[in-house]
Amino acid sequence: MGTDPRSLSTKTLDVLAAFSTTRPRLMLSEMSRVSGLSLTTTHRIAQDLVGWGALERRSDGGYQVGLRLWEIASLAPRGLPLREVALPAMEDLYEATHENVQLAVREGFEVVYVERLTGRGAVRVLTRVGGRFALHSTGVGLVLLAHSPDDVQEQILQGPLRRWTPWTITDPQLLRGVLADIRQTGVAISDRQVTEDALSVACPIHARGEEVVAALSVVVHADGGTTPQALAPAVRAATRGISRTLGSEAARRRPAVRRVR
Repeated sequence: MGTDPRSLSTKTLDVLAAFSTTRPRLMLSEMSRVSGLSLTTTHRIAQDLVGWGALERRSDGGYQVGLRLWEIASLAPRGLPLREVALPAMEDLYEATHENVQLAVREGFEVVYVERLTGRGAVRVLTRVGGRFALHSTGVGLVLLAHSPDDVQEQILQGPLRRWTPWTITDPQLLRGVLADIRQTGVAISDRQVTEDALSVACPIHARGEEVVAALSVVVHADGGTTPQALAPAVRAATRGISRTLGSEAARRRPAVRRVR
């Protein structure tokens, strides 16, 4: 058997990456199998991670992610700080709709959800805070893809584009046109593209220099009687308020919009 070319740092990250939403708790043998490392190496790394606080040892001998790792992750500038700035506007948007309100950023070719507010009667969604999703189907994903660098857009458009429902856009030329419309209107609409009962309306969040750093959406019942045209002004008002706080000069020049109630 050849020598594993991975560095110790990479091996440590591979051990941490073995954990997921479907694998929140792992035994040592499972960590070894998923990470592709020997039991001896996995055990040594796991012990170091437990000592540092990145992993916690359970009474049954298994492991789970530790709070120390969460503390470090919360320092990511596109995570907790962005969430704290956006939360007041998100709360207003939630009070107006009592549906899912989602804040997301782009990481490579995926959406990462930073925060989500939801109610008992809100429509079912497939996303979670800290979770990832494809860019081409959700409202926030379409916004972030529309404002991504050209090379990112081209790689996504070259596919394959996964289909979740009969309404998911999987035709590259059609998607290209949708992205152009989003850049022009400032609003993305994802109608039943992820689940057949959900409709999402999303708008971009700008920072200093007018860079699009995040996207905000409200996800409602597709058959609930609320049209995208009715939702768009509230979502746009929320993102403008967040953008002003983040230093967007364009957002500052626009007239102040009363908070949604």
